[in-house]
Amino acid sequence: MAETIDTHDTVWLTQEAFDKLTAELAHLEGPGRTEIANKIAAAREEGDLKENGGYHAAREEQGQNEARIQILKDKLQRAKVGESAAKSDTAEPGTLVTVAYDGDTDDTDTFLLGSRDVLGLDDSVDVQVFSPQSPLGAAVVGQKLGAEVSYDAPNGKPIAVTITKLEPWT
Repeated sequence: MAETIDTHDTVWLTQEAFDKLTAELAHLEGPGRTEIANKIAAAREEGDLKENGGYHAAREEQGQNEARIQILKDKLQRAKVGESAAKSDTAEPGTLVTVAYDGDTDDTDTFLLGSRDVLGLDDSVDVQVFSPQSPLGAAVVGQKLGAEVSYDAPNGKPIAVTITKLEPWT
């Protein structure tokens, strides 16, 4: 029986982003863990752990490191690696999508469909990013240019949008 992929659980990655996340995971599991273990050991040698700020900070860092490892493992396990099409008429992860609200061509938003860390973006890239699992992202993913779709706002109110432009993210 063929395995089906649930696109809402799939993490879409470029090869570059996949390689970057894989390298980050390798660092966190190897040198990152070793460095934190050394910090914990050094703090233990200082004595009383109840009032040892260095020990508590190192344990906090260890928890954050382990949480990031789990997040990366999950993303990489669910990853589908590919490249964005040079020109697409369908909204898919890695696409820059422009939508008009309620058919008003003056009230538009442009956003990248995907995830900042999955697409390898840092905070210096000035673009709104919506995941395919977000309400707006889920409404537009797989839709064609000109499609009219709606999604529910956090307050439960439906919002109608029309896809007015699709561009590959470069």
